[in-house]
Amino acid sequence: MRLTILGGGGFRVPLVYRALLADHRRTGITEVALHDVDAGRLDGIGRVLSALARDVPDAPALVTTTDLDEAVTGAAFVFCAIRVGGLRGRVRDERVALELGVLGQETVGAGGISYGLRTVPVAHHIAARIARLAPDAWTINFTNPAGLVTEAMTAELGERVIGICDSPSGLADRVLRVLGADPATTRVHYAGLNHLGWLYGAGDLLPGLLADPQRLESIEEGRLFGADRLRQLGAIPNEYLHYYYDPAGTLAAVRGAPRTRGEFLLEQQHRCYTSLASAADPLDAWLGAWREREATYMAENRELAGAGEREHDESRPAGYEGVALAVMRALARDEPARLILNVRNRGTLTVLDDDAVVEVPCTVDARGAVPDEILPLPEHGVSLVRSVKAAERGVLEAAASGSRAAAMRAMAAHPLVDSAPIAERLIDGYRAEFAELSYLR
Repeated sequence: MRLTILGGGGFRVPLVYRALLADHRRTGITEVALHDVDAGRLDGIGRVLSALARDVPDAPALVTTTDLDEAVTGAAFVFCAIRVGGLRGRVRDERVALELGVLGQETVGAGGISYGLRTVPVAHHIAARIARLAPDAWTINFTNPAGLVTEAMTAELGERVIGICDSPSGLADRVLRVLGADPATTRVHYAGLNHLGWLYGAGDLLPGLLADPQRLESIEEGRLFGADRLRQLGAIPNEYLHYYYDPAGTLAAVRGAPRTRGEFLLEQQHRCYTSLASAADPLDAWLGAWREREATYMAENRELAGAGEREHDESRPAGYEGVALAVMRALARDEPARLILNVRNRGTLTVLDDDAVVEVPCTVDARGAVPDEILPLPEHGVSLVRSVKAAERGVLEAAASGSRAAAMRAMAAHPLVDSAPIAERLIDGYRAEFAELSYLR
């Protein structure tokens, strides 16, 4: 059974392969096909994966290709983890926004809109090829902005595409751990959009945690947001809500940093991929770069909030690769699993229409991922969810129509932009930077 990874030269692909090696007998995967448009990156990551598999005698066979159709044909599962424009694109997303006085993070605000506008057309093309060449495949989307891209791909793939992110599962794991609660029996209520959600129920235990500042601030989100704010919300936000709750402070912190996150990653990954081409131990070279990346994640936000260093415990449940493998196991073996995923709403959140892709707890089995019944979204989150979904829908409209005006409306609709004149300057700035946005007229 073939697993295809699109964006197979990506920096985090070894995490997926490492998780698969530990579990491939349960998933039934016998072959992994890596696809990437960059042959050099593909070769470097292929060397890391070969090193990971060297002591695993029955490891799945590894195939690398720059041909999309070859990669997709015959796949049972497709992991989509592409980055249109590469890390240089992320740097430009950030810098164009910062020059106009707004945040340019790759999934929220102006940077996320720009990234979405150039990614959605590619996602539609990929989804169409999967539908034609592997119609029975399940597509698991990692590509950011994950909720937006997943919603775009549903046009061709319907319910056979599922979006994933490790932020909600990591939050749930930390909360249940500090509560001493059993994940198998404690019902978690979490809802929103990708990088825009709240955990607002954990059995009947959450009120006790919210009333205990010491325990609350033992987890990352408690330190990031502060116990008083979480008590007022009656919920624990996804870490990305920090961009929305303190946009001015975050903007100042990012502007005051010696380089943006994209610039750091671009330089770091250049060093890493250069070393992979000749390193005697490519796995050791990659591991060092990965640990550095994890330690510096959302550093400006944590410094601004005085949240201290990021928790990084490699013995804890895996990140997005662990979520992806859990989804794949449930689908392949028809073993029901409850996971927080990006799927069509289907009435789960009454504040959005049924076709909107939302991030909610789901039950996954051989039939797919079906949203669970959850408590209503907290009232304080309703307007934010609606406005960000409106911006996402504007991106889909612009990508479908090629309308510059629609793209500007999408940009202006986002609460971290919220200005038609600034939105126009942003869209024109991004069009000047990216050939991929020349379709906007």
